[in-house]
Amino acid sequence: MAKKKVCVSFDYEHDRLYYNLIEAWNENPKIDFSINDCTPNEIKTESVSTVKQVLSTKIGQANYMIAIIGEHSNDKHPDSKEIGYNNWQAYEIAKNTEKGNGLVVVKIKQENAAPSEAYGVGAKWVYSFNLEDILEKLNELVGK
Repeated sequence: MAKKKVCVSFDYEHDRLYYNLIEAWNENPKIDFSINDCTPNEIKTESVSTVKQVLSTKIGQANYMIAIIGEHSNDKHPDSKEIGYNNWQAYEIAKNTEKGNGLVVVKIKQENAAPSEAYGVGAKWVYSFNLEDILEKLNELVGK
C-alpha cells in the first residue's frame, strides 16, 4: 500500500517541536505516511502571493493534512488582509478543504482555539499529541 501523502500545518514560531516529532515518526518505515511541511516560514520570500502559490502547490501534492493547533494557531497575522484569512494556518486549512483533502486537527491542548476554517469540513479531531490517535484518525479518513 502506498504511503499517505500528508501536509503538516503548524505555527512555525511556536509549534515547530511538534512538527519535528512528526518528522521523526516519518522516518519509521512502519509508519504509513510521508509528510510535507506546509508552513510559510520555510518559503524564503516575503511575497504573500508567492507564499500562497507555494503553499497551494504543497497542499495539492498531498491527500491529507495534519493541522497542529497550538496556543497561537488562531492569532491574527499582520498580513491577514493580504492573505485573505486570519493567518497562514487558516489559509492552509481552507486550501486543503478546497482541494478535497482529508483533515486531521490535532489540538496540543484542548483549550487551544482552532481557526474557524477547521470546523464543519468533516475533519477528524485529536485532543492530545500522540502518534496512535493521529494515525487512527488518518486511517478513518482513508476509510471514507
